[in-house]
Amino acid sequence: MAIETTVNGKAVSIEAEPDTPLLWALREDLGLTGTKFGCGISACGACSVHVNGEITRSCSVPVSAVAGKSVTTIEGLKGEDGTLHKVQQAWIDAQVPQCGYCQSGQIMAAVALIQKTGTPSAAQVDEAMTNICRCGTYPRIRKAILAATGQAAVAVEGAA
Repeated sequence: MAIETTVNGKAVSIEAEPDTPLLWALREDLGLTGTKFGCGISACGACSVHVNGEITRSCSVPVSAVAGKSVTTIEGLKGEDGTLHKVQQAWIDAQVPQCGYCQSGQIMAAVALIQKTGTPSAAQVDEAMTNICRCGTYPRIRKAILAATGQAAVAVEGAA
């Protein structure tokens, strides 16, 4: 079955069974491997993408559910000229990743948070960022999110 959707600003047709998880359609059918498989039950957030601007854990969403909708993956955050999104740059500047496996999902969740709140407080960051980082880089994640919203001085306080 052909599922018509928009991925990273481009119209695409995905040939897949309607119940195929969006994650696998992105990775296997479209070659967008930045979105990671972590748990398969929507618990860890490694597979986070945006669907119509809302953070979505793609491992448990059937590809048929995104028909006619707009999907943004980690690959779609860069500007057309290759410029990194401000959150991606903040991640690099704060040296967030250790193993890096969860980071694309973390970044997607951070971008959604900033789009929703504008300038989140440290408490809002801690509450909203429910993705799991097995390496425990949460203080650096918080620092990067706050820095991306112009709160660099605040970001340093309490962050390791």
